[in-house]
Amino acid sequence: MPARPVLVVEDSDEDFQTVLDAARRAALPHPIVRASSGGECLRLLRAGPRGRALLVLLDLNTHGDDGREALRQIRSDDNLRALPLVVLSASANPRDLQFCYAQGANAYHVKPVDHAQHLQMLGSIFAYWLGSAVLPA
Repeated sequence: MPARPVLVVEDSDEDFQTVLDAARRAALPHPIVRASSGGECLRLLRAGPRGRALLVLLDLNTHGDDGREALRQIRSDDNLRALPLVVLSASANPRDLQFCYAQGANAYHVKPVDHAQHLQMLGSIFAYWLGSAVLPA
């Protein structure tokens, strides 16, 4: 059986490339699948059993359907609500943080502007969620 993917909801090509670089550095055995909007994320997750995703990395501010609505819908869907969901946002706004945790996000990280720090943060996320944490089957 192929490894379940990490679903990355990111509309910035540069930030998505940073995720790919961090995954390569971490030697992740999981494919990285990209959605550019919250709506695309939901379509991908609902396309298969439990979405087949192992972990969702969600940017809040995507063009079109944003990550906030995707978060709301994922957490209200009986088939998806157990998926680990980590928010990666440029926003350090306390309202965004409060909203995401109130909606059931597992973690909230503010994307560093510095590329090296961004890589390090992603490496830590991958190490924890894909190395240490026991995830639902």
